[in-house]
Amino acid sequence: MILRFDRRLIHYFDWVMVLLLLLVCGMALANLFSSTWSGGPYASSVFYKQLYILVFGLALNLILISFDYRELETLGFLLYGIIILLLIYTAFFVQSVAGTQRWINLGFFHLQPSEPAKLITVIVLASYFSRREVGQGLRFRDIIKPGLLTLLPFVLILIQPDLGTALMLVILYVSMILFFKLRMSTIAILGFLGSAGGVILWKYLLKDYQRRRIETFLNPEADPTNQGYQIMQSKIAVGSGEVFGKGFMEGTQGHLHFLPERHTDFAFSVWAEEWGFSGSVFFLGCYFFMLLWGINIAMSSRDKFGVLLAFGLVMLIFWQAVINLMMIMGFLPVVGIPLPLFSYGGSSLLTTLIAVGLLMNIRMRRFQV
Repeated sequence: MILRFDRRLIHYFDWVMVLLLLLVCGMALANLFSSTWSGGPYASSVFYKQLYILVFGLALNLILISFDYRELETLGFLLYGIIILLLIYTAFFVQSVAGTQRWINLGFFHLQPSEPAKLITVIVLASYFSRREVGQGLRFRDIIKPGLLTLLPFVLILIQPDLGTALMLVILYVSMILFFKLRMSTIAILGFLGSAGGVILWKYLLKDYQRRRIETFLNPEADPTNQGYQIMQSKIAVGSGEVFGKGFMEGTQGHLHFLPERHTDFAFSVWAEEWGFSGSVFFLGCYFFMLLWGINIAMSSRDKFGVLLAFGLVMLIFWQAVINLMMIMGFLPVVGIPLPLFSYGGSSLLTTLIAVGLLMNIRMRRFQV
């Protein structure tokens, strides 16, 4: 990884992305403070842990923007090999916690390798497709190799088990190949394989609790005290915020512990209850303008790898955000996908901060041909 400094980088520094990032992270910290507050004079240990990780991630971004992102076009495959080894170790050698094997205890930090696996998959797919010519459209055989590159971490994450993160890899793969022109024959084959894969996944690969989550999504009122409880309480929290919300730290669903996972998967439910429709619109406006700015970065990039990488990074954040928001409103089953930058989780926060840092890196070097 070669460090290169050009004084023009200071001129092209992406202050817009920095401002949007700080706004979103500031709202996330305020929400975490409220959702984990226990009534004492100080914030919870969870809040301080997230704050330390945020500061570390922002400092790490200063290092990230100092090297040329195009080095990742070759280094991506090395990172891919490292993350596969970490996933193998996690799946087979890590002690099970609550029936899952997802975290490696590093002492000072619990690493969840499936989170950086999503980022590295984007880098590898961008590197692969940047070396290919589209021509009349991608044939099916053109997408087999990147499909296998996605399949390996997909399987390793699925057996942890972590269905939500595993499906995110599939969504990223589909997003990347749809960014290219596909032949009609390729689309037909993918449609057939997707349908067949869905049947096999439902019958043979999903665990009982995962099937119950999907069934609960279709009819949450059928089991209001167990599987449907999360979705129903989330809907109540979002709806009770009305126009202007109940006020900061005044939410009842979160503070009276009706809402489970209120600082992780359902963090936005707490925000919607306390700040209402107006606060939710403001947050989502900042959040999705940040993603639109990321698309602008992809469009302004001068090289093919930069375009693909920026697009993949935006899709990484966009799809997780959309799935999480639809999940808390009951439009999708609960699959354990966090809201990037907003939900509590060190590995998710660091991964997203690195993704944003890479977007800034690409924009800062758009003048370099």
